[in-house]
Amino acid sequence: MSAPIRLLLVDDQALIRGALGALLGLEPDLVVVGEAGDGGRAEAEAARLRPDVCLMDIQMPGMDGLAATRAVRASSPNTRVLIVTTFARPGYVREALAAGASGFVVKDAPAVELADAVRRVHAGLRAVDPGLAEASLFDGANPLTEREQQVLRLSVDGRTVAQIAAEVFLSAGTVRNHLSSVIGKTGGVNRAQAARIAHDKGWI
Repeated sequence: MSAPIRLLLVDDQALIRGALGALLGLEPDLVVVGEAGDGGRAEAEAARLRPDVCLMDIQMPGMDGLAATRAVRASSPNTRVLIVTTFARPGYVREALAAGASGFVVKDAPAVELADAVRRVHAGLRAVDPGLAEASLFDGANPLTEREQQVLRLSVDGRTVAQIAAEVFLSAGTVRNHLSSVIGKTGGVNRAQAARIAHDKGWI
C-alpha cells in the first residue's frame, strides 16, 4: 500500500480546520500532518513539514491565501496547493491558479468531492469547481487597473473623493476619473454598485 497523502490545513477559523481534518481523516489514504491559522504560519509549516497537499483558505488576516499560496510554493516546491474557500468568485479562480494553486473548491462541496480534489492535485492534475471554471472562462480577466482597484476599495467604506485623493496622493479630479472609469468597466450606475459588482467577480 502506498504512503498516505500528507495534508497541511490552512484557515484562520479553528472550527473549519477541525471540521476539514475530521472529514479528510476518514479517508484511508489521507492524513493531516499540520495546521496553520494564517499565511505566515502556513509558509513556516510547509517548509518544516513538506506536506504533499496544502488546503488553503483565501481570506485571512495579514497574508491572504493568494500570497500564502505563493509563499508555500516557494518554501516547499513539491507541495501542491488546493484552495478551499467560501468565496466562490470566478476572479479568485484565475488569481489562485496564477499564484500557483493546483485547484479551487468551495467549502460546501461534499466530502467525497473534496477528497477527490486532494487526490487529483496530488497526482499533478487540476481540480477546479466546474461551475466556477466555466464562469471564470466567460467572465474575462479583471479589467480594472491596480490604481482603479485601489481607489474603488477605498471608496467602499464611504470615504469622500477628497479623502481618497489624500490617501493615494492623487488629485481629486484624477480620483473622479478613476471612479468614472470603474463605473464604466463594471456597468454599475454608481460607485457603490460598481464596488459590489467588482467584489462579486473577485476583481477587488
